Amino acid sequence: MRAVIVSHGQPGDPAPQEQAIRDLAAQVDAQNPGCQIAGATLAMPGALAAACDDDCLIYPMFMAEGWFTGRQLPRRLAEAGAGGARVLRPFGTDPALPALIVAQARAAAAAQGWAADDTTLLLSAHGSQRSQASQRITDALAARVAPHFARVVTGFVEQEPFVASAASGLSKAVHLPLFALRAEHVLDDLPQALDEAGFSGPRLDPIGLAPEVPALIADALRRALAEPGGRSGTITAQAGSA
Repeated sequence: MRAVIVSHGQPGDPAPQEQAIRDLAAQVDAQNPGCQIAGATLAMPGALAAACDDDCLIYPMFMAEGWFTGRQLPRRLAEAGAGGARVLRPFGTDPALPALIVAQARAAAAAQGWAADDTTLLLSAHGSQRSQASQRITDALAARVAPHFARVVTGFVEQEPFVASAASGLSKAVHLPLFALRAEHVLDDLPQALDEAGFSGPRLDPIGLAPEVPALIADALRRALAEPGGRSGTITAQAGSA
């Protein structure tokens, strides 16, 4: 069996993100998850069809269960001839993610000489004017990690509260982007918003780039492979559920 890590990619310039997801797949494969690993983006023409078939596991490298994972991805899999593929829950819902967020932010605070209970954690996310999926997962993660910090503040790229507003006036604060990969929002929109807010604290890489992530994904794939019948905790590509 093959597992395919799938991300959205960058439609206007698909090659860099296609390479990034393939690099991530190679790192996961090095963890010996129990099956062959490939990577593909939705933005690269033909990539999904080349990587997937009906017997695949699909690991969505997305932060939220929303329109892309519930509608677009199953539809694209069916069009690629992989309508029977098993779509797992996305990266952003992994039960190990809150602990990873805490560890990354606490390490950044400690490097500044700050105690965690004196530190504000600023979590940024995509957000959307049309769907609440990004806000729901962001709020849930913020609630899970809140006991480990003085407070947790959330801001979004595409909905209120916007990142620039959320970051304004923060002191002893660490910024952690809740993004799976380093793409346009992380490279352009977030730095611009933080600069606008005068944010002077540590600016961490997206949580999806943490060194622990390949092992986290490999563990998720092992759990999926071990499930009786292989269907529990998955979304079938045919269902197209939101």
